[in-house]
This record gives sequence, structure tokens and C-alpha cells, in this order.
Amino acid sequence: MRPRFLWCFLVTCAGLAQAAPPALPRPAALEPAVQFWSRVFTEVDTRGGFLHDDRQLGVVYETIGWSGELDRRTRQARVEPRRLAIRRILLALADGSADHSDPQVRRVQALWQGASSAELRAAAERVRFQLGQSDRFTAALRRAGTWEPHIRSTLRQHGVPQEIGALPYVESGFDPMAGSHVGAAGLWQFMASTGRLFLRIDQFVDERYDPHAATVAAARLLRGNYDALGTWPLALTAYNHGRGGMRRAVNTMGTDDIAVLIERYDGPAFGFASRNFYPTFLAAQALSADPEPHFGPIAKAPPAKMQEVSLPAYLPLRAVETQLGIDRAQLRALNPALRRGVWEQTQLLPKGYDLRLPADTANADTRIASLSRQVGRASLPPTEVRYTVRRGDTLGGVAARHRLRVSQLAARNGLKPTAHLRIGQVLKVPVKTTTALK
Repeated sequence: MRPRFLWCFLVTCAGLAQAAPPALPRPAALEPAVQFWSRVFTEVDTRGGFLHDDRQLGVVYETIGWSGELDRRTRQARVEPRRLAIRRILLALADGSADHSDPQVRRVQALWQGASSAELRAAAERVRFQLGQSDRFTAALRRAGTWEPHIRSTLRQHGVPQEIGALPYVESGFDPMAGSHVGAAGLWQFMASTGRLFLRIDQFVDERYDPHAATVAAARLLRGNYDALGTWPLALTAYNHGRGGMRRAVNTMGTDDIAVLIERYDGPAFGFASRNFYPTFLAAQALSADPEPHFGPIAKAPPAKMQEVSLPAYLPLRAVETQLGIDRAQLRALNPALRRGVWEQTQLLPKGYDLRLPADTANADTRIASLSRQVGRASLPPTEVRYTVRRGDTLGGVAARHRLRVSQLAARNGLKPTAHLRIGQVLKVPVKTTTALK
């Protein structure tokens, strides 16, 4: 009996192992969305895009293109008349007044064969334009080579599936300096509020722009999402929608099935971006795993090679350049997390910062230690830095970025708290001692 029992047990276990679901499933219900995003990444570049239904992504009404680069406003002016034309056709089909001799009407009708008047009216409110991304995806495939080895090892250390290393294709296109209109930054597109949970963000350094530190932070965040939510599709979607938001979605719908949540959950903040985050990732992951059929041979950038030296004192940039024989442009490329004030020499290189240097820099630790003994004692953490106003800056925004009250910043610069800033205006920004000494 025992040998037979053992044989049955082994067969059962083998069957269970074979049947184990993948960590990142690709449900059939999401296939139209995955295919849509695959088209976005491969068929049209940023000189065109698709007019489509924002719920039924298999419904693509029209491909629009133009020559040359257009700014957002000009692009919208080109797209909006076509979007409104499709909307009018859908409404005409809904009320029975459509001209069926029009080829465009017949084509739209074919996409909604058998749809009721109510469904057509609803579709008229969902006509959306999606900009093509094939040129950006091609560029991302090349850039990815610089960071992929570090991403793979970091994800492995934190127990995160290797496939999730494709997420920067969706987030930043593997551009460490990428920024979004809502304030997300870096390779992994951290918002400042989330970034501060894992990264150094202060007057000297914003580690969201450091691909190495940000990758570790992303791995920790994703692992925390998984531990809290129980599946990797939910963990990934929470990267966009928030851990609490996904927990509410699961509790509201009574399921952790990502396909059901995407199709049926209608939370107030669960909009187009959140619904499509996982399908977009699946498309990007599949394409990046086998790019050649779509993009041809890709020459990836070589992996980053560098060394680090911890700064034992606050040091002037020019002195470091001279001591190491490295020009500023090279240092800046290796240290994107350092704030602009460091490169403009209104701030010192901060004590305790791990300065990245070319891998072949000889005796870096010894030379930096010698420099610190020479000038470090005279280089105290600054109590004030200069900030040059850029487009879109407000007094409140600059104050928040430096963790100051608007009244503090305004008083230091002889301004009213309601003052408007000019591009190029230089502000004096107090530095909190406790922050500076971190």
C-alpha cells in the first residue's frame, strides 16, 4: 500500500506543478487590450495614432498621421475634428438617421454590429485618441541594455519576477531623466510622495533620477504590493493605482481576478490609465522579450560600468573635477540624481553621497579622502541655495519642493506670498540644517 500511495502522491504533485498558474497570467479576456497596446508600440510612431473606443480596445475607428513633430495643442487640433466626426456617426446610428451610403458610416457600423441604440450612444462618449509609440519603444529597447543587468539582479534579490523588469518600457521608456506632467520622475516614475518612502529627496539629491537607487525602491514597492495583495497582476496595477486603491477594488468586487476588475470595477479613480496598466505591461513585456520580428535587429547600449566613492565631506564640484581629472559632463551623466544647484555650483556636493565615477578612475577613494582633508573642513553645508525659476514654477510649488512654507520663501526674497514668478528669476532658498546634514 505504501509504495502505491507514494507513487500516487508523486504523480499528484507532478500534476500540480505542471498546473501551477504563471505569476503574470495573460487572461483571454484581456487579449483585445494587449493586442491594442502591441499595435500602439509597433505600428504607429509619435507622428500619428489611433482613434478608438476607450473601453472596447479592439474597436479602432481610424489611424491618423501627420508629417513632422507637433506640439500637444496642434496635435489636438488635428485630431479633434475626426473624433467628433466619429462621435456624430455613432449618434446618428443610434437614432437611425445615419447615411448608410457613406463608407465611413458603414465601417463604424461594422465595428458595432448588433449593438443597441443605448450601446451606440454610450460608445459615442468614449471615442479616444492614442498617440503612437513605435519610435519611443525602439529607442527604449536600445537604452534598456544600460540598466537591465542591475534590474535583473535587484528584482531577484527582492523575490520579484524577472518579467517585471520590462515595466520601465511602460513607465519611462528606460530614460532615467524622464518626467511626467503630474510630477512623476525617473526610470521608474516615482511621485515625490512615494519616492520619499524609499529614496533620498532633498535640496541636494533626488534619487528618483538615480537608476540604481530607484530600481531598488521599485523592487521594494512591488514586493510590498504583492505581500499585501497576493497576486502580481494586482501588485503591478497597484504601482499605478496605489495599494489602498487596489485593496478597495478587490473588496468592492469580491474577487482578485485582474480581468474581472479591469472589466467591471468602476471606482472613481480607476480610470483609463489604471484599467490599462496591466495590459500595457503585458504587451511591452512580450515585445521586449522578442523584439526583432517587429523592430528588426536592435543594438542595445552596453551595461553601465562605474564605481562609487562615498564623499566624507561637503566638496566643491570644481575641486572634485580637478582632483580626479573628470569633466563635469561625464560626472553629470553618471550622477543624474544630483540637483541642478550642484552643477551650477550654487550648492556643494553633499557629504555622504555615493558619487559615481568612471570604472577606470584610479585610486578614487584615496584621492577623494585627500581632497576632503584639504578643503572639506572649510566646506560647510550651505544654509541657502539659489534656484532659477523655470516655466510652470509657482512660489508655492518651489516652497513645497524644498519643504518650506510659502511665507518663508516669500519673506526671504522680499515677495508677497501671492507673487507671480518670472522665468529666469533667481530665488534664495533657505536650507534646513537637519535636512542638509542627512
